[in-house]
Amino acid sequence: MNYYLTDPEDETRALYFYVPRDEEFSEIKTAQFGVKTLYSALHALVPTLETILIDPKLGFPHFTAVNNLFDQGLNLPPYSQTNLVSFLPTLIRNSAEASNDVLQFEVPPTMDRNSFFWFTDEEFARQTLAGVNPCTIQLIKEWPIMGTLDPAVYGPQESGITKELIEKEIRGYTTLEAIQQKKLFMLDYHDVLLPFVGKTRELDNTTLYGSRTVFYLCPAGTLRPLAIELTRPPLDGKPQWKKVYVPNYSSATDVWLWRFAKAHVLSHDSAYHQLISHWLRTHCCTEPYIIAAKRQLSAMHPVHRLLLPHFRYTMEINALARQALINAGGVIESTFAPLKYCMQASSAIYGQSWRFDKEGLPHDLINRGLAVEDPSAPHGVKLTIEDYPYANDGLLIWDSIKTWVTDYVNQYYPDSQSVSSDAELQAWWSEVRNQGHEDKKDEPWWPTISTQQDLVEVCTTIIWVVSGHHAAVNFGQYAFGGYFPNQPTTARVKMPDEDPTEDEWKLFIEKPEQALLATLPSQIQATTVMTVLDVLSAHAPDEEYLGGPIEPAWRDDPNVKAAFEKFNGRQKEIEGEIDARNADSSRKNRSGAGVYPYELLKPFSESGVTGKGVPYSISI
Repeated sequence: MNYYLTDPEDETRALYFYVPRDEEFSEIKTAQFGVKTLYSALHALVPTLETILIDPKLGFPHFTAVNNLFDQGLNLPPYSQTNLVSFLPTLIRNSAEASNDVLQFEVPPTMDRNSFFWFTDEEFARQTLAGVNPCTIQLIKEWPIMGTLDPAVYGPQESGITKELIEKEIRGYTTLEAIQQKKLFMLDYHDVLLPFVGKTRELDNTTLYGSRTVFYLCPAGTLRPLAIELTRPPLDGKPQWKKVYVPNYSSATDVWLWRFAKAHVLSHDSAYHQLISHWLRTHCCTEPYIIAAKRQLSAMHPVHRLLLPHFRYTMEINALARQALINAGGVIESTFAPLKYCMQASSAIYGQSWRFDKEGLPHDLINRGLAVEDPSAPHGVKLTIEDYPYANDGLLIWDSIKTWVTDYVNQYYPDSQSVSSDAELQAWWSEVRNQGHEDKKDEPWWPTISTQQDLVEVCTTIIWVVSGHHAAVNFGQYAFGGYFPNQPTTARVKMPDEDPTEDEWKLFIEKPEQALLATLPSQIQATTVMTVLDVLSAHAPDEEYLGGPIEPAWRDDPNVKAAFEKFNGRQKEIEGEIDARNADSSRKNRSGAGVYPYELLKPFSESGVTGKGVPYSISI
């Protein structure tokens, strides 16, 4: 007898998650793209890859084999043709020499412009401002850099990145001067990952560190990496292991150790992007807004009408994610650090850091030290890094949304009394806070909705999250992660100089490229992620973009219609402004030889994988 099939207390995950009919994909989206494309990738192609790449630990023998994924592809068994060709036409090619089909990936546009883009320190730094995860970098405000974790469990809190090391790298400034002049920045994955290092290292074929990466703002407005710190907490009777790496080109060994350190940091950044910047901050935290709106706002309510297009299809795509992406043993927990602890890490970071009042773009930038309030500046904030493509373009989108929402709200709410006395509105916001985020309901930072300005700020924040923020972290996934060494989703082997065996050190010294490939994702991990990122980065044929087709309810009122037409016109102007910025050679973080231009926040797009376009809602 199978205990797990008979125990009434046992839960079994159904193959289908119920979604109300009014939250399901449209017939066009279902038939031509959405569910069938992603479902085919997750339920047909991924298992097929597992039959081809039998050894889950098998890495790539050399970088030529990685390039062959784009040049030659992988032969698929004949029985896979029926399931896959119709739904994955951009990935599956017909083989001229054989009856079977070939999984052949498109060359990502980043790699097409510069096949060595992923190898350079310049691109490593640039992508913190103009890559697929541009919302994590933060200003260093004090020195020394300190952690907050219990030193009795995780070891000393103070960073190993010293002021002497920094001053040696930047020359001409003291560390204090650099901090005062806002020239030092950091990717900080130390405290968020360190609690998961021990149990992740107990898993097969993987490793993990806590990490900090420090960057220097150069006079040209670009960032330069100065140091990477990798930390292992006390483990297996050994004390804390901590090592700082710098881009030292005085010896071949130091050069390669720096490359390995970057690979580990990139795996941390890739995981944080997928689990926090993407899943948690957009898909996951949008659900309470949607559910509460359906329960508390009538279909005729003006706020329901305002937000409806921004909630379209999100519950359906999240249901599909729970089936095969974020489920236990699914794609995320098989391919992204810290593997089976991915959702636990996401939940822990939500508890530590998610705040509704910091989700709006200006507040997020201020919170990370990337901007300061300045009423005289455009958008009301002055950027710490002037050439910050995500922030530059995002603030255009944010302001346009806020102007539209202000016009809309003022049409229906003439004064504060009309806002505070709206029982449906107050019930909606109360449910978002008290049921949707019950574990945070008593936090003092929750905004109230008592005035028109309060309502405008809340609705603008929600609309930004589901449109601009999601577009910025989603539709560039294949461009930046399609060549997986640029965004490795996990690291499988520890640093070569962390307690190496004689054989490990010999391999590193004699064949560092082979040792690096052993650190990067395995063949099955890489091809699975590349397949999924290609699908997730694509726009559907019936995609509805911000400021695109007007909602029927908005057309009924001439004042609302006029406000929307102004909003629509502003999106077209933003398109031109972004094109002009990408053509400006002085903006070195988005232009230059071999540099992939920043287009992720251009409002409109064609269907397919385009690296641009801001849909109304989270629909993929």
